[in-house]
Amino acid sequence: MIELKSPHEIELMRAAGKIVAETHKLVKEEAKPGVSTLRLDELAEEYIRSQGAVPSFLNYSGYPATLCISFDDQVVHGIPSKNRVIKEGQLVKIDVGAKKDGYHGDAARSFYIGEMDERTERLLRVTEIALMRGIGQAVIGNFLGDISFAIQKTAEDEGYSVVRDLVGHGIGKRLHEEPQVPNYGNPRTGVKLKEGMTIAIEPMVNEGGWAVRVLDDEWTVVTADGSRSAHFEHTIAITRNGARILTKI
Repeated sequence: MIELKSPHEIELMRAAGKIVAETHKLVKEEAKPGVSTLRLDELAEEYIRSQGAVPSFLNYSGYPATLCISFDDQVVHGIPSKNRVIKEGQLVKIDVGAKKDGYHGDAARSFYIGEMDERTERLLRVTEIALMRGIGQAVIGNFLGDISFAIQKTAEDEGYSVVRDLVGHGIGKRLHEEPQVPNYGNPRTGVKLKEGMTIAIEPMVNEGGWAVRVLDDEWTVVTADGSRSAHFEHTIAITRNGARILTKI
Protein backbone atom coordinates (compact mmCIF):
# COMPACT_ATOMS: atom_id res chain seq x y z
CA MET A 1 0.00 0.00 0.00
CA ILE A 2 1.24 3.49 -0.88
CA GLU A 3 1.40 5.75 2.15
CA LEU A 4 0.59 9.39 1.41
CA LYS A 5 2.44 11.86 3.62
CA SER A 6 1.05 14.95 5.33
CA PRO A 7 2.83 18.31 4.97
CA HIS A 8 4.23 17.79 8.48
CA GLU A 9 5.62 14.37 7.54
CA ILE A 10 7.18 15.85 4.40
CA GLU A 11 8.94 18.45 6.54
CA LEU A 12 10.33 15.67 8.72
CA MET A 13 11.57 13.93 5.58
CA ARG A 14 13.10 17.18 4.42
CA ALA A 15 15.09 17.36 7.67
CA ALA A 16 16.44 13.86 7.02
CA GLY A 17 17.08 14.73 3.39
CA LYS A 18 19.10 17.80 4.32
CA ILE A 19 21.37 15.64 6.46
CA VAL A 20 21.82 13.29 3.50
CA ALA A 21 22.76 16.21 1.24
CA GLU A 22 25.21 17.60 3.78
CA THR A 23 26.77 14.16 4.20
CA HIS A 24 27.28 13.94 0.44
CA LYS A 25 29.05 17.30 0.45
CA LEU A 26 31.34 16.24 3.30
CA VAL A 27 32.22 12.88 1.77
CA LYS A 28 32.91 14.29 -1.71
CA GLU A 29 35.29 16.86 -0.25
CA GLU A 30 37.23 14.07 1.48
CA ALA A 31 37.21 11.64 -1.46
CA LYS A 32 40.78 12.08 -2.63
CA PRO A 33 43.40 9.65 -3.94
CA GLY A 34 44.81 7.54 -1.12
CA VAL A 35 41.78 7.86 1.16
CA SER A 36 40.16 4.56 2.08
CA THR A 37 36.45 4.06 1.57
CA LEU A 38 36.28 2.93 5.19
CA ARG A 39 37.47 6.39 6.23
CA LEU A 40 34.71 7.99 4.17
CA ASP A 41 32.20 5.64 5.76
CA GLU A 42 33.38 6.56 9.26
CA LEU A 43 33.13 10.28 8.48
CA ALA A 44 29.60 9.83 7.14
CA GLU A 45 28.39 7.86 10.15
CA GLU A 46 29.93 10.34 12.56
CA TYR A 47 28.28 13.29 10.82
CA ILE A 48 24.86 11.65 10.50
CA ARG A 49 24.82 10.76 14.20
CA SER A 50 26.03 14.25 15.16
CA GLN A 51 22.84 15.60 13.56
CA GLY A 52 20.58 13.44 15.71
CA ALA A 53 19.98 10.95 12.92
CA VAL A 54 21.02 7.35 12.25
CA PRO A 55 22.39 5.78 9.06
CA SER A 56 19.58 4.19 7.07
CA PHE A 57 21.73 1.55 5.40
CA LEU A 58 23.75 0.29 8.37
CA ASN A 59 22.49 -3.22 9.24
CA TYR A 60 19.62 -2.88 6.74
CA SER A 61 19.02 -6.49 5.66
CA GLY A 62 22.50 -7.16 6.99
CA TYR A 63 24.33 -4.44 5.04
CA PRO A 64 27.50 -3.71 7.05
CA ALA A 65 28.15 -0.01 6.39
CA THR A 66 26.74 3.53 6.40
CA LEU A 67 27.57 4.30 2.75
CA CYS A 68 27.42 2.39 -0.48
CA ILE A 69 30.57 3.30 -2.45
CA SER A 70 30.88 1.88 -5.96
CA PHE A 71 33.65 2.32 -8.57
CA ASP A 72 33.56 2.32 -12.37
CA ASP A 73 31.66 -0.84 -13.50
CA GLN A 74 30.16 -1.29 -10.02
CA VAL A 75 26.59 -0.04 -10.28
CA VAL A 76 25.53 0.09 -6.61
CA HIS A 77 26.06 -1.40 -3.15
CA GLY A 78 29.86 -1.40 -3.06
CA ILE A 79 30.93 -2.06 0.55
CA PRO A 80 33.46 0.36 2.11
CA SER A 81 36.62 -1.17 3.56
CA LYS A 82 40.15 -0.16 4.51
CA ASN A 83 41.44 -2.04 1.46
CA ARG A 84 39.24 -0.18 -1.03
CA VAL A 85 41.09 3.07 -1.61
CA ILE A 86 40.15 6.06 -3.75
CA LYS A 87 42.38 6.36 -6.83
CA GLU A 88 42.97 8.93 -9.54
CA GLY A 89 40.84 8.25 -12.59
CA GLN A 90 37.98 6.49 -10.81
CA LEU A 91 34.30 7.06 -11.41
CA VAL A 92 32.85 7.03 -7.88
CA LYS A 93 29.20 6.48 -6.92
CA ILE A 94 28.12 7.18 -3.35
CA ASP A 95 24.69 6.40 -1.92
CA VAL A 96 23.67 7.87 1.46
CA GLY A 97 20.63 7.32 3.65
CA ALA A 98 19.70 8.89 6.98
CA LYS A 99 16.75 8.50 9.34
CA LYS A 100 15.71 11.30 11.67
CA ASP A 101 12.60 11.52 13.83
CA GLY A 102 11.29 8.34 12.26
CA TYR A 103 11.65 9.32 8.56
CA HIS A 104 14.24 8.50 5.93
CA GLY A 105 16.06 10.45 3.24
CA ASP A 106 18.03 8.73 0.46
CA ALA A 107 20.21 10.14 -2.33
CA ALA A 108 23.10 9.12 -4.59
CA ARG A 109 25.76 11.08 -6.45
CA SER A 110 28.41 10.19 -9.02
CA PHE A 111 31.68 12.04 -9.56
CA TYR A 112 35.13 11.56 -11.04
CA ILE A 113 38.48 11.62 -9.28
CA GLY A 114 40.90 13.79 -11.27
CA GLU A 115 40.58 15.75 -14.48
CA MET A 116 37.41 14.54 -16.16
CA ASP A 117 37.47 13.58 -19.83
CA GLU A 118 34.64 14.27 -22.26
CA ARG A 119 33.39 10.68 -22.26
CA THR A 120 32.98 10.61 -18.48
CA GLU A 121 31.48 14.09 -18.36
CA ARG A 122 28.85 13.04 -20.89
CA LEU A 123 27.88 9.91 -18.94
CA LEU A 124 27.47 11.87 -15.72
CA ARG A 125 25.64 14.72 -17.39
CA VAL A 126 23.16 12.48 -19.19
CA THR A 127 22.45 10.44 -16.05
CA GLU A 128 21.78 13.54 -13.99
CA ILE A 129 19.59 14.99 -16.74
CA ALA A 130 17.66 11.70 -16.80
CA LEU A 131 17.06 12.07 -13.06
CA MET A 132 15.85 15.64 -13.40
CA ARG A 133 13.56 14.81 -16.32
CA GLY A 134 12.10 11.97 -14.30
CA ILE A 135 11.53 14.36 -11.40
CA GLY A 136 9.89 16.78 -13.82
CA GLN A 137 7.23 14.17 -14.57
CA ALA A 138 6.44 13.67 -10.86
CA VAL A 139 3.31 15.81 -10.80
CA ILE A 140 -0.23 15.16 -9.62
CA GLY A 141 -2.24 13.41 -12.31
CA ASN A 142 0.72 11.89 -14.13
CA PHE A 143 1.58 8.20 -13.86
CA LEU A 144 4.58 6.31 -12.58
CA GLY A 145 5.29 5.25 -16.15
CA ASP A 146 5.75 8.90 -17.13
CA ILE A 147 8.72 9.13 -14.75
CA SER A 148 10.15 5.82 -15.95
CA PHE A 149 9.77 6.68 -19.63
CA ALA A 150 11.42 10.08 -19.25
CA ILE A 151 14.47 8.46 -17.66
CA GLN A 152 14.69 5.66 -20.21
CA LYS A 153 14.26 7.92 -23.23
CA THR A 154 16.88 10.41 -22.00
CA ALA A 155 19.47 7.67 -21.53
CA GLU A 156 18.72 5.61 -24.61
CA ASP A 157 18.54 8.63 -26.94
CA GLU A 158 22.19 9.22 -26.00
CA GLY A 159 23.22 5.62 -26.67
CA TYR A 160 23.21 4.42 -23.05
CA SER A 161 21.12 1.79 -21.30
CA VAL A 162 19.25 1.85 -17.99
CA VAL A 163 19.58 -0.93 -15.43
CA ARG A 164 16.34 -2.91 -15.30
CA ASP A 165 17.01 -5.25 -12.38
CA LEU A 166 17.15 -2.42 -9.82
CA VAL A 167 14.55 0.28 -9.24
CA GLY A 168 13.73 3.39 -7.27
CA HIS A 169 11.19 3.15 -4.49
CA GLY A 170 8.72 4.75 -2.18
CA ILE A 171 10.23 6.06 1.04
CA GLY A 172 9.08 7.43 4.37
CA LYS A 173 8.95 5.70 7.74
CA ARG A 174 10.58 2.76 5.98
CA LEU A 175 13.56 3.04 3.67
CA HIS A 176 11.79 1.02 0.98
CA GLU A 177 8.04 1.43 0.59
CA GLU A 178 5.59 1.03 -2.26
CA PRO A 179 5.65 1.81 -5.12
CA GLN A 180 8.66 0.53 -7.02
CA VAL A 181 9.96 3.15 -9.48
CA PRO A 182 11.56 1.49 -12.54
CA ASN A 183 13.90 3.44 -14.80
CA TYR A 184 12.15 2.15 -17.92
CA GLY A 185 8.51 1.96 -18.94
CA ASN A 186 5.68 3.43 -20.96
CA PRO A 187 3.88 6.75 -20.50
CA ARG A 188 0.45 6.81 -18.88
CA THR A 189 0.94 3.42 -17.24
CA GLY A 190 1.29 2.28 -13.66
CA VAL A 191 0.22 4.03 -10.49
CA LYS A 192 -1.40 7.45 -10.82
CA LEU A 193 0.59 10.08 -8.93
CA LYS A 194 -1.08 11.81 -6.00
CA GLU A 195 -0.26 14.63 -3.63
CA GLY A 196 1.68 13.34 -0.64
CA MET A 197 3.52 10.53 -2.41
CA THR A 198 7.22 10.41 -1.50
CA ILE A 199 9.58 8.46 -3.72
CA ALA A 200 13.28 7.97 -4.37
CA ILE A 201 14.01 8.28 -8.08
CA GLU A 202 17.39 6.81 -9.04
CA PRO A 203 18.49 6.23 -12.61
CA MET A 204 21.42 3.84 -13.01
CA VAL A 205 22.81 4.38 -16.50
CA ASN A 206 25.35 2.10 -18.20
CA GLU A 207 27.72 2.83 -21.05
CA GLY A 208 27.10 -0.70 -22.36
CA GLY A 209 24.21 -3.10 -21.94
CA TRP A 210 21.68 -2.99 -19.12
CA ALA A 211 22.37 -6.45 -17.67
CA VAL A 212 24.01 -6.69 -14.22
CA ARG A 213 25.27 -9.37 -11.84
CA VAL A 214 26.01 -9.56 -8.11
CA LEU A 215 29.53 -10.28 -6.83
CA ASP A 216 30.41 -12.98 -4.30
CA ASP A 217 30.04 -10.52 -1.40
CA GLU A 218 26.28 -10.77 -2.15
CA TRP A 219 25.95 -6.98 -2.26
CA THR A 220 28.04 -5.33 -4.95
CA VAL A 221 26.20 -5.08 -8.27
CA VAL A 222 28.33 -4.74 -11.42
CA THR A 223 27.57 -4.43 -15.11
CA ALA A 224 27.59 -7.82 -16.82
CA ASP A 225 29.75 -6.54 -19.69
CA GLY A 226 32.23 -4.56 -17.57
CA SER A 227 31.07 -1.18 -18.84
CA ARG A 228 30.99 1.81 -16.52
CA SER A 229 27.82 2.95 -14.81
CA ALA A 230 26.62 6.22 -13.27
CA HIS A 231 24.00 6.69 -10.53
CA PHE A 232 22.10 9.74 -9.35
CA GLU A 233 19.19 9.77 -6.88
CA HIS A 234 16.93 12.21 -5.05
CA THR A 235 14.13 11.71 -2.57
CA ILE A 236 11.16 13.81 -3.66
CA ALA A 237 7.65 14.65 -2.50
CA ILE A 238 4.77 15.15 -4.91
CA THR A 239 2.99 18.37 -3.93
CA ARG A 240 0.30 20.59 -5.41
CA ASN A 241 3.15 22.82 -6.61
CA GLY A 242 5.00 20.00 -8.37
CA ALA A 243 7.87 17.79 -7.28
CA ARG A 244 9.80 18.97 -4.22
CA ILE A 245 13.35 17.67 -3.91
CA LEU A 246 14.00 16.78 -0.27
CA THR A 247 17.65 15.73 -0.55
CA LYS A 248 19.43 18.93 -1.48
CA ILE A 249 21.09 21.60 0.65
